[in-house]
Amino acid sequence: MEIFLNSTLNLKIFSPSEPLGIFILVLGLIFSTLIFYIIYAVSTNKESLDDKKIRTKKESLQQEKIGKLFPKKK
Repeated sequence: MEIFLNSTLNLKIFSPSEPLGIFILVLGLIFSTLIFYIIYAVSTNKESLDDKKIRTKKESLQQEKIGKLFPKKK
């Protein structure tokens, strides 16, 4: 096995003690953290400010339409 590593491909550059290996590990950590954050954000269903504004506009427009269809009698 040691002969294979030294002869055809220099796979030691990917070891965790080499700079390229450290870079790959850090990149993997960042990617994993991003994936977990996306899963958390989707599961908690956080609304953005724009979504809240659009929803309140739709609700007020709906209330106006209902008010026009069923006016209060005095």
